[in-house]
Amino acid sequence: MGPLAPPAPDRSGYRSALRLLGRGTLVLLLLPAISWGCLALSLDGPGRVAAVLYALASLVLLVRLRPWPRGWLAALGLFLLVLGGWLTIAPSNEREWLPDVRALPRMRLAGERLEVTNVRDFRYRSETDFEARWEERGYDLAQVTGLDLLVCDWGEKWIVHTILSWEFADGRHLAISIETRKEVGEGYSAVRGFFRQFELYYVVGDERDLVGVRTNVRGERVRLYRLDVAPEVARALLRSYAARVEHLAVEPAWYNAMTQNCTTSIRLHAAELGRAHPWDWRILINGKAEELLYLRGQVDTSLPFAELRARSDVTAAAQAAGDAPDFSARIRAGLPPRPAAR
Repeated sequence: MGPLAPPAPDRSGYRSALRLLGRGTLVLLLLPAISWGCLALSLDGPGRVAAVLYALASLVLLVRLRPWPRGWLAALGLFLLVLGGWLTIAPSNEREWLPDVRALPRMRLAGERLEVTNVRDFRYRSETDFEARWEERGYDLAQVTGLDLLVCDWGEKWIVHTILSWEFADGRHLAISIETRKEVGEGYSAVRGFFRQFELYYVVGDERDLVGVRTNVRGERVRLYRLDVAPEVARALLRSYAARVEHLAVEPAWYNAMTQNCTTSIRLHAAELGRAHPWDWRILINGKAEELLYLRGQVDTSLPFAELRARSDVTAAAQAAGDAPDFSARIRAGLPPRPAAR
């Protein structure tokens, strides 16, 4: 009789550890979804009581329902119900809006002629005291000569506000700022910006308003960069913006701090034209977007970046210009030149 074979190793402990790891991983994946669901119910839904009940029900399903895959699937199903209900919340153009976003802009194209209704050109005495001026203006797209980026900085290291401004051969500029459309009594909240709290709004305005209100009233710093965008591309981008403005007048949409904000929306328009650069984290954390433009050569790179950034600061020039009719020319005096379009 030969020697006895060695006993098979006991792998039950190994399998138990794997099962425990798998359960823990699934629960960790679901917990952020449950947290999001709580916020959605609290901010966009019935309120805090519903959020607390949802959290308790999800935890009970995960802890008490057996076998555990059934509890996990039940909690996932509950989350999907919350998500489905959240997705049905519809935006509206019919609310009691704050005065500075009360009028919906319209941008109608007829060949190369762009007719814009409700161009904002307010005269500000303070942020809440102003002369509201909504104007109708016409632009010849064939006269677009360039595109500029305005970066509005209120002291946050990672987050800024961005505005595009189109330059025309006659010296005029048309600025468009993608923002939240706030109601009376409503203020912006970074957390609420991720939920269905604010409608998306394109402010079509004069630089004297869009820049001046930030530098002269809110105390922000503004930097202006001339981009290397060719005139024909700038024209196509303005057409894309005009189409979006017209669409929003008929079908409102939600602002979202991640997917539909002032900077990610610019990239969506560029992608529509097939001109979007590869995704980069600095598009979302847009306080670093200026560095990204410099690294990609989309702004003047003949100067070190720190010097370019300092020379692009138009805050003092905007404060000195005030409500001057040549506001746009004054803030551009002495700026680094526009790089040659590639």
